[in-house]
Amino acid sequence: MYKRLSELNFVVGLFFTIVSVILFFDSFFNNASTGKLTLYTGLVFLTFGLFMIAIKTRKNSD
Repeated sequence: MYKRLSELNFVVGLFFTIVSVILFFDSFFNNASTGKLTLYTGLVFLTFGLFMIAIKTRKNSD
């Protein structure tokens, strides 16, 4: 696990995934006029975060 935390793409993906969860909770519990905007932004952040987590960095075997 600590090895994954040293990879930048995993940390960035984890950050965007956490922010998307916060945006989802805000859009569901806050019935303001910006609810749809935060929902769509959370969806985009979640997609980007999961994409960044799924990317595997290649290490040179030289």
